[in-house]
Amino acid sequence: MKILPVVGLATLFFPAIANAYYDYEPVNRDNYVGIRIHKNDNIAFRFETSNENGTTIRDDSFGIGAYVGNRLTSHIKIEFETLYNSGREKKYNNDFSFNVWSNMLNLYVYQQIESAVEPYFGLGIGVSGLWGDVSGDINLSDSTADMSWSAMLGVNFALNSRIDLNLGLKYQNYGDIKMANTTTEIDATEIYIGAAYKFGL
Repeated sequence: MKILPVVGLATLFFPAIANAYYDYEPVNRDNYVGIRIHKNDNIAFRFETSNENGTTIRDDSFGIGAYVGNRLTSHIKIEFETLYNSGREKKYNNDFSFNVWSNMLNLYVYQQIESAVEPYFGLGIGVSGLWGDVSGDINLSDSTADMSWSAMLGVNFALNSRIDLNLGLKYQNYGDIKMANTTTEIDATEIYIGAAYKFGL
């Protein structure tokens, strides 16, 4: 994916840039809040009828989320994230659409490099609210809540002692929704960018 070379180069050069342009000293600011914009690369809403006249939505849409977290140790942090996503497609004389509101508890393992760069890997588990609708020749709709899970890989960049920039790649399974006698699954591979404000209590 195009974001991976950018993240790799930034990881290599950002510590030197940070040291050259400002005197960065790590401060005990273990709590943070932030926002993220998610680019959904082929978020999938799979719907199949009994006669197999179905569809798979692969919608390159955007999602938006907010999060709050805490650095438990120098290598582990925990985070709560709430995120909204949606998708829509017209196919077989039907309009297929869905909306997702996920609420995730994420655990990350990270490593600071010269206090300015922070590669990380994370896993998340939570619950998503799912709303699905098919209208046209077929008319079905339903809503439910289901278990969700995710895996993340990314890098934080300390712009200064208060603000972090966050880039990452994530796979998320949002769960299943039953519509009449069918069951559909919603999942996505996403890239995201975010910013966090760090503070201490």
